[in-house]
Amino acid sequence: MKINVLIVDDCSVMRLMMKRTLSMSDISINRIFEASDGEQALELVDTEKIDLIILDLYMPVMDGMEVLETIRNRSVSKHIPILIVSTESNESMIKQIEMLGSGFVHKPFTPEMLREEIFKVSGENTEFKATIFKN
Repeated sequence: MKINVLIVDDCSVMRLMMKRTLSMSDISINRIFEASDGEQALELVDTEKIDLIILDLYMPVMDGMEVLETIRNRSVSKHIPILIVSTESNESMIKQIEMLGSGFVHKPFTPEMLREEIFKVSGENTEFKATIFKN
């Protein structure tokens, strides 16, 4: 199974780096969607089949925490694995992110770090885990 990934970051260079890192992470990707702020991200979640969200915290219009909380409070999207990728180092903020069922990766990151965290946020969905990673 190939997955659709949504990358949400206000920096186009960072979105490009994440796309490149995903391509080196042995993840079977069907399509990558991009959003530069939280409102665009929520529109894509509402209109596209999204299997995984990679989300920055600090963005204009609507920040990553607002997006995370909104997605987790919607019955149709609360199951989507979300990985926060940020420079944030505040431990209480990171714990809050994890309590909302999201993984966390510090920038900068390696393809291996990204892959490992995606595997973790996939949770108990062993079918999802088994099919997203290329053999």
